Amino acid sequence: MSRRREHAIPYLYILPFFVIFVAFGLFPLVFTAYVSLTDWNLLHEGHHWLGGRNYTQLIADPYFWNALRNTASIWVLTTFPQLTVALVVAELLDRVIRARVFIGMGVLVPFVTSVVAVTLVFGQLFNRDFGLVNYMLHFWGVGPVDWHADRFASHIAVTTIVNWRWTGYHTLIILAAMQTIPRELYEAASLDGASYNQRFLHITLPMLRRVIMLSLLVSTIGNLQLFTEPFLFDTSSPGSVTGGTGRQFQTLGLYLYEVGFRSFRFGYASALSWTMCVVTGAATLLVYRVIRRIPGSD
Repeated sequence: MSRRREHAIPYLYILPFFVIFVAFGLFPLVFTAYVSLTDWNLLHEGHHWLGGRNYTQLIADPYFWNALRNTASIWVLTTFPQLTVALVVAELLDRVIRARVFIGMGVLVPFVTSVVAVTLVFGQLFNRDFGLVNYMLHFWGVGPVDWHADRFASHIAVTTIVNWRWTGYHTLIILAAMQTIPRELYEAASLDGASYNQRFLHITLPMLRRVIMLSLLVSTIGNLQLFTEPFLFDTSSPGSVTGGTGRQFQTLGLYLYEVGFRSFRFGYASALSWTMCVVTGAATLLVYRVIRRIPGSD
């Protein structure tokens, strides 16, 4: 009995994780897959088996393709600027500069700030009539931009919110990795006559390949599921799930919420959620394969 107890105790320690995972992770996935094959609707009793008709309807849905294009556009405008700025700021913080700890804490402040408060503030800054952004553009001879109605302008505004909030997060991850690079490599390169740019391109970037890959994957997964920022950005109609009057900045997350919790079409929403899962997985795999081809150091 004592030997059996010794073998059982480790499994008891890890049992809570698997119970929680099955209850809140595995079961919802399996159940959602089943619901996506039915016409489940909260407004009607019962449901009927549809097979793959929800997915067929989704492929022909123009609102789905509009949301997918918006999501892809916002992903491009957030992922790469975030990492570029994060690399630059991390490189500056890695140097011996004054108040480095204070600046590092300041970089993290946007990440810990409430996303709801940040989005509401930026929504007012990008207001067409009395927003601060248009007021500053006026001095450069640029006419008022309708940041909420124009498709590209609304994407710029939404990505500004996302970049402001998440750049500091990626900066700290990259900075932590930079500080693990042996300084002897930089000293040896300096003795060989390598310039600062050469040291950065041939030492820093290759040594950071794994961390950059991690940041890209995290950013890709998060931005393809973007919801809160576009949901609260439309100050003329707070809480609108259409992403503007012309759906100009409606993301896949917003469209999923509209179908599931405004139209109560849970079967169609489940099919959309699984499609989002496939799209996110495909984009993540693509980013992973591209980064793996970049020369680096393990």
